[in-house]
Amino acid sequence: MKKVLIFIFFLFSFSVNAMDKETTFNKKLFDKAQSEGKVVVISSWIKYCTSCAGQMKILQNAKNQGALLDIKFDNIEYFSFDVTKKDISNFFDVQYQTTLIIFKGNKEVYRSIGETTEDLIYEALKASI
Repeated sequence: MKKVLIFIFFLFSFSVNAMDKETTFNKKLFDKAQSEGKVVVISSWIKYCTSCAGQMKILQNAKNQGALLDIKFDNIEYFSFDVTKKDISNFFDVQYQTTLIIFKGNKEVYRSIGETTEDLIYEALKASI
């Protein structure tokens, strides 16, 4: 019985993570943010990827708690996309989920694959501002 409950818990965890994800990338808004000199954060994900959900949660927490973390989100735009959307993946030259890219204006200043360490992601955000 214990194994069944553990299995159900993990199954539920994976499906909850999958439901939280949606593609928010919009080329027009991306171009506008870049032309305004904003910091643009892009993250890629794929359905059922728990590390993707973890990375997205860290980014969302940073946005929600920005003032507490000395991160000023008024100049940051955040977009995410499903890595299976080839037009977006090719545009950013992204081949893997959990790719995190940060642009400052038109210049890419940070790129990582698989980074889910909260402190390192926060440091990258702060360094980009």
